[in-house]
Amino acid sequence: MARVSVLGSGSWGIALAVLLCNNGHQVCLWSAHSAAILNEKREHETKLPGVKLPPEMEITDDLQHSLQDAEVAVLAVPSTFIRSTAAKMAPYVKEGQIIVNVAKGVEEKTLMTMCDVIAEEIPNGDIAVLSGPSHAEEVGRGIPTTCVVSSKTRKTAEFLQSVFMSPVFRVYTTPDMLGVELGGSLKNVIALAAGTADGLGYGDNTKAALITRGIAEITRLGIAMGAKQETSYGLSGMGDLIVTCASVHSRNRKAGYLMGKGYTMQQAMDEVHMVVEGVYSAKAAKGLAEKYRVEMPIIYEVNKVLFEGKPAADAVKDLMIRDKKVEAPMLPWEE
Repeated sequence: MARVSVLGSGSWGIALAVLLCNNGHQVCLWSAHSAAILNEKREHETKLPGVKLPPEMEITDDLQHSLQDAEVAVLAVPSTFIRSTAAKMAPYVKEGQIIVNVAKGVEEKTLMTMCDVIAEEIPNGDIAVLSGPSHAEEVGRGIPTTCVVSSKTRKTAEFLQSVFMSPVFRVYTTPDMLGVELGGSLKNVIALAAGTADGLGYGDNTKAALITRGIAEITRLGIAMGAKQETSYGLSGMGDLIVTCASVHSRNRKAGYLMGKGYTMQQAMDEVHMVVEGVYSAKAAKGLAEKYRVEMPIIYEVNKVLFEGKPAADAVKDLMIRDKKVEAPMLPWEE
């Protein structure tokens, strides 16, 4: 049994806290604003209705208390709050304390991954990342799910694998932290495009094209940055991309769908009532493409729709009529 602090009481934080509690760990859930009502209701009626918080789970708004004696701290706040939360945590983190990032995003101003942001704010922490095709609505209900965990050392990754793994939550390990983070953050931008295509009334052919060419863009950028190609075609890459582009639970797909129906970006975000990570990651993804000189046409068109007022149908058309390309340039022709 491990002592685990879960920081963040959104849908993902609650789902993981319930999972870890059901795994037999001693869990403390930190909530900045909802601790009192969660203690009373033992359920987040808006973020994750129907998922009951076990009576043995502690809930607090005291950050120092939640981190005290915790072997593992799961950082489950939205990506836009990772830096500020990590800064608040820093005074209470012990040397080598394991911090698992489960947020998906790239910081817009610095183009840093979330693990790099955490490491900058908490240099004495042992930073890891957990990602994969894992909607909170299903994890909270105990529906079979598979993820991947990565850290700088095999020892930490395998320890976390044992902490999270259960009959309904299978966990793999990988040393490619960068690849795991890039897949988790950039898939949200592609999911916006897939949802927009749904909103425009396009079909499965269009979505399959966006998923396939989307993973090609993510892979190109990852390789340019030093990530491994295999990671892009694994759980945190292709796996997460598929579920985020297709699922009714996906807030990014839903926001894109609404924009395809004519909503503005802000109207779509307001309608979703949750943080739409892809909107915040889109500019960062474009910035990374420019920095590493990687061709990412879908990412560029999503940015034009989001921030330049380009009609979504025009963006799809421009993607379709781009210059002719070879699908796999590395494959040789037999002359």
